[in-house]
Amino acid sequence: MVILGVILLIIGLVASINLLAVIGAILIIVGLVLNFVPIGGTRRTYY
Repeated sequence: MVILGVILLIIGLVASINLLAVIGAILIIVGLVLNFVPIGGTRRTYY
């Protein structure tokens, strides 16, 4: 989701399409939040 957001953000900025840039930024934020918040109460263990 984060990668898709980055791609949309870059395309939106290069093509001057504000809607794509906004959607890309929202996808980046949502992807990062979902990445760091455990769903279902599961603990992530890092080795």
